[in-house]
Amino acid sequence: MGRIDENKVKFFSGKLNTIIENVQKKVIGKRRELEIILATLFAEGHVILEGVPGVAKTLLAKCIALSLGLDFKRIQATPDLLPSDIVGTQIFNPREGTFIFRRGPVFTNMLFVDEINRAPPKTQAALLEAMQERQVTVEGITYPLSKPFLVIATMNPIEVEGTFPLSEAQVDRFLSKVEIGYPSIDETVEILDKFYTISDLSDLTSALSKDDVITLIDLTKGVYIDKNIMKYIAAITEATRYHKMVKLGASPRGSIAMLLLSKSLALIRGRDYVTPDDVKDVAYYALAHRIILRSEARISRITVKDVVVDIIEKVEVP
Repeated sequence: MGRIDENKVKFFSGKLNTIIENVQKKVIGKRRELEIILATLFAEGHVILEGVPGVAKTLLAKCIALSLGLDFKRIQATPDLLPSDIVGTQIFNPREGTFIFRRGPVFTNMLFVDEINRAPPKTQAALLEAMQERQVTVEGITYPLSKPFLVIATMNPIEVEGTFPLSEAQVDRFLSKVEIGYPSIDETVEILDKFYTISDLSDLTSALSKDDVITLIDLTKGVYIDKNIMKYIAAITEATRYHKMVKLGASPRGSIAMLLLSKSLALIRGRDYVTPDDVKDVAYYALAHRIILRSEARISRITVKDVVVDIIEKVEVP
């Protein structure tokens, strides 16, 4: 694929920065988190949002969807949620004596699945199949999903009662993991001061369209990345497998996630090429859910973030 039009890159980068600034009027702070979610969308991946209740995960997703002109649907996962509640089901039409397919909420552009680990494993599997194949099959008939299609799945890091934890293989299918933390004192004061404005989304208009998002997805594929930076990505992934505090390191899917996210982030920042700093900035989001620490790391209170930072500091930059 040849180099992409720089003017087009600059145009869309300016639009995306306007979108980020507008969303930040509703979701105070969180610029890096916003960039990673957008980068995941343009890389045609899916994202896990992790954070305690009340840190604006749903608001963040709604604001992004509105700003990009995307259809948005939300599912609250519960232990009795069935696969048909997500993908849809066949309904019998007695007047015509035929079955009609009633589409589920998965037929949208942005699907927000709240507390995915509360859904039973069979329902989780149905959703992950739709994410991977971008289609659903009901009664032998295949239905393609909308384009673009992004799943944002949230997980509560503190509650385990009544949950069905996703397996490592399932979690690995998400391109990125974004942690939404508590706001600072100043940010909390701003939230309190602007509460009524923040909760009203009627003034949040779309700056781009679905077609623009599809164009951005295509542009991302054309962002140039040098072979030396690819080796840098491979070296970071390799280092996760041999770190003394890691039990299981990242697979090649981790390398692919860093590649795709760094290309998307470069585009958001107005460039048609990837720099080592782009790779550094996406590394944790691409690898956080793909690394399993040894028990001694937990005893020593060493986190995955500590490990990734240590690896970034030690791997030679091209």
